[in-house]
Amino acid sequence: MNGARVEFRGLRRRFGNTVALDGLDLTAEPGELLALLGPSGCGKTTALRCLAGFEHPDEGEILVDGSDITRVPANRRDAGMVFQSYSLFPNLNVKDNVAFGLRVRKAPTARRHARAQELLELVGLPSIGERYPHQLSGGQQQRVALARALALEPRVLLLDEPLSALDAKVRVNLREEIRRLQLSLGITTIFVTHDQEEALSVADRVAVLRAGRLEQVADPATLYDRPATPFVAEFVGTMNHLPGRVSGDKVTVLGQELPVEGPVPDSADVNVLIRPEAVLLTPDEDGDGKVLVSSFRGSTARLRVQLPDGSEALADVPGHHSVRLAPGTAVRVALVERPVLVSVAGNDDL
Repeated sequence: MNGARVEFRGLRRRFGNTVALDGLDLTAEPGELLALLGPSGCGKTTALRCLAGFEHPDEGEILVDGSDITRVPANRRDAGMVFQSYSLFPNLNVKDNVAFGLRVRKAPTARRHARAQELLELVGLPSIGERYPHQLSGGQQQRVALARALALEPRVLLLDEPLSALDAKVRVNLREEIRRLQLSLGITTIFVTHDQEEALSVADRVAVLRAGRLEQVADPATLYDRPATPFVAEFVGTMNHLPGRVSGDKVTVLGQELPVEGPVPDSADVNVLIRPEAVLLTPDEDGDGKVLVSSFRGSTARLRVQLPDGSEALADVPGHHSVRLAPGTAVRVALVERPVLVSVAGNDDL
């Protein structure tokens, strides 16, 4: 399969008084897996449904390889879609579910069955063609739905929270399988999710949406390490909010002076956004911090620490270090020397 270039240009969609999309500009490159990430109501599913042809924007254009498909009927868009709810036909067996689109296109029976079997092997389910959906687990049903979406060899694959109904272990296994298939087929894929871990683990790039607008689009590492706004920083990963004071392009926090990344607010008093892994703890009997709680997580441990001013922060440390940092331990607290985002105290732009 050859992946297509997909472009949203100035996309707007309103439902009554609710603005679902507010001028969305975004491009998915050929063969890319682009994740749309954001809270409920941010517009990510509306964008996907507009691309699929199930919704029509009030303004703007959708282009695939430069061709405007904004008003093209859904059945002529060369896109395959996988839904959260599987949407398999209960009265058809697995093989007929996978081959349904081919049957609609009046492909010969032998061709339909051969293609269905080929795809079932591709998704790791070669021997269940005669079963019915109610005889399958949730993970198996979603694999069948994925095979059905690929049956017509679409140039764009659309995934609408396809893993949210599955338990945690199955979800991790299936997202890795989706990524393997996407890479091997080279198909442009747009993956809608509200799960930040899911988006960061499978996507080439992640687009964070908020209230119908694009906040930032970047590769996962950049999105996590250099969020463009406080909203992105909060939504992608965990953040501490530590009181600080700005002077010029520097901020003083916990007695350290750090460079400010991004806009510097007019207010001198700010919240400084610090990742837990950027909080450094050293056991010290004379330290003016104290470990309150320790949660062991295998390779890491997350500690809640009381700071010198009485406020609290989260710190992530290697799991084997947590033995020296039991609750009640006095510690010295420092921060990794790197640029930080700040927001006006009492307003985290959320």
